[in-house]
Amino acid sequence: MGMYKYLTKLWQDAKGKIKPIQKERIIKWRKQPSIVRLDKPTRIDKARRLGYKAKQGFIIVRARIKKGGRNRRSIPKGRRPKRYGMRHFSPTKSLQAIAELRVNKRFPNLEVLNSYYVGDDSQHVWYEIIMVDKNHPSIEKDKDVEWIICQRKRAFRGLTSAGKNSRNSRRK
Repeated sequence: MGMYKYLTKLWQDAKGKIKPIQKERIIKWRKQPSIVRLDKPTRIDKARRLGYKAKQGFIIVRARIKKGGRNRRSIPKGRRPKRYGMRHFSPTKSLQAIAELRVNKRFPNLEVLNSYYVGDDSQHVWYEIIMVDKNHPSIEKDKDVEWIICQRKRAFRGLTSAGKNSRNSRRK
């Protein structure tokens, strides 16, 4: 087995050696802002599987999202309380898709390639989003990622992997 296979096994085993390390990481991540740009991915095996390459033009961003449903905004006109629909409102998009959207808003000149789960605690979930600089010369030359140059706002249109899952547009 190669190195990436061992890393994948470590992440799959929840009670393994990575658990205490993950706990320390999450304590640090809680104190950081909700969107943080990183030098390298936390889960290199997963990032590589999703298209990340360790070269210029690829950027990794970690996003923190609150768990649970969201409150609906208040309706201006009068309603009977039963029809008000304020409680138990869950968004149709997954938390991962919401994380991709927020990161794409923060970095409008970059395009979302994909994202993956990194960790969670009782209140938050963290995802790492792989972003690509479409204007970088090394991306224009790369045949594997060249297709993303003509793409516009993939996350907003639900064309990323998490977005497609939220739209139920997976072919069977």
